[in-house]
Parts: sequence; structure tokens; C-alpha cells
Amino acid sequence: MTTRLIYFAWVRERIGMPEEDVELPAGIETVADLLRWLRSRGEGYEHALQYPDVIRVAINQEHVDHREKISGAREIALFPPMTGG
Repeated sequence: MTTRLIYFAWVRERIGMPEEDVELPAGIETVADLLRWLRSRGEGYEHALQYPDVIRVAINQEHVDHREKISGAREIALFPPMTGG
């Protein structure tokens, strides 16, 4: 199943694209697994996700914890920490 990954703000800038469609490999079950796998995909990903604990994630437009299962996700968005002001 293809999953759309959407990147926002400096995550997008460091990865070098706003979004992509990927086939997730076997064994990628949670958000934390996804972030580890993405970091292995190249320098831009490694740079963007070097501190995965600060990355916010939404599955199908709903914010989730890094322990959340991603099976069946059509869309996964990655955000840097949000600040107000």
C-alpha cells in the first residue's frame, strides 16, 4: 500500500521536497519505526530527523504519539515543534 508522506517547514527544507508517496517496507509498524526508516534514506532525511523526539506527526490529519500504529495510513505528515506567538 502506498502512503503519502507530507513534510512541513524546516523538515521539508532539509529533506528537499514537500511530499512523496512511498511503499513502506515490512516491519515499519509505528511512527517511531517510520522515523528510523526515513533517517536511513539519505543525508537530507538524517539531517531533518536527527532529533526524532521533537518531530510532531499526524496520521490522516490527526496528531498522534510516536507509539501509534501506522497500518492503513493514507497520509502521514511530519512537522517540526510548533510555537505560538
